[in-house]
Amino acid sequence: MRASPRPEIAGLMDFATLQNHSGNYITPLFEERFEDVVWSVEVHWQGVAQQIYLYILLEFQSMVDQAMPIRLMHYVACFYDHLLKSKAFTLGEGLPPVLPIVLYNGSRRWSVPQDVYELVRPEPPAFLRVYQPHLRYYLIDEGRYTDEELAERQTPLSGVFGIENAAEREALQKAVDRVVAIIQADPYKARIDAIVTRWLKRHLHRLGADIDLNRLNSLVEDREMLAENLQNWAKKERQEGRQEGRQEGRQEGRQEGLREGRLETARNLIARTEMDDAMIAEIAGLAVEEVAQLRAETRH
Repeated sequence: MRASPRPEIAGLMDFATLQNHSGNYITPLFEERFEDVVWSVEVHWQGVAQQIYLYILLEFQSMVDQAMPIRLMHYVACFYDHLLKSKAFTLGEGLPPVLPIVLYNGSRRWSVPQDVYELVRPEPPAFLRVYQPHLRYYLIDEGRYTDEELAERQTPLSGVFGIENAAEREALQKAVDRVVAIIQADPYKARIDAIVTRWLKRHLHRLGADIDLNRLNSLVEDREMLAENLQNWAKKERQEGRQEGRQEGRQEGRQEGLREGRLETARNLIARTEMDDAMIAEIAGLAVEEVAQLRAETRH
């Protein structure tokens, strides 16, 4: 939150009170494609300190999830159920506030409503509105930030985004060096170092890094060791580049064939059904804009 576009929110939080509460709070209602992290922090508002929970959902997928508001409503309800069952709070005391946060790093821009109520269509008559569900989440859409904007933000989150955006191994090393410098200048250096190091190990694991991640305990303290490992990884990839190039070519061919199949499915649905663009897009796995373009082409 200190790195978010809403610094006035972060300014109310006492990050010295930050505690991790991550665990398995949800039921398998949805196919999970994310990592969830829960933190508590004290907020000082009008002279009163209150504990709130930050429910951070990390979306690691390329497709925008239209069901996200429903999923978050489910997750927050399950988290409240956990707090009651663990006797962390009682209904007599009241439930603590929860701030749901979605951190999205997909290639397409996020287009889903940020309040579950906005999914209720058509809008109900006035006498029913008060009975409809409301839950709003805070969105951090990584792709909305340009490299220039990230460079101007000397925050741990901007450093994390820089690492994710690094397309080459040399660029990855520079991005790691930058986030280390940001961490060293942070007043909560030790805490931020632990959080970013844990995230980086998961990120490198997803990339398939040929690195002994068990040796990486602190991004700041183990910086030289990590740099050497990244350099060796880059060297190994260059040596295997020719073989990987052939494999990538075959993969691109498969992806192209898959896309052509999706386009053909959409064309058939446009020609043979009365479905709207949104429904066809969901079935074919395309963007609504792509379906609209296909529909326009069929009219000519």
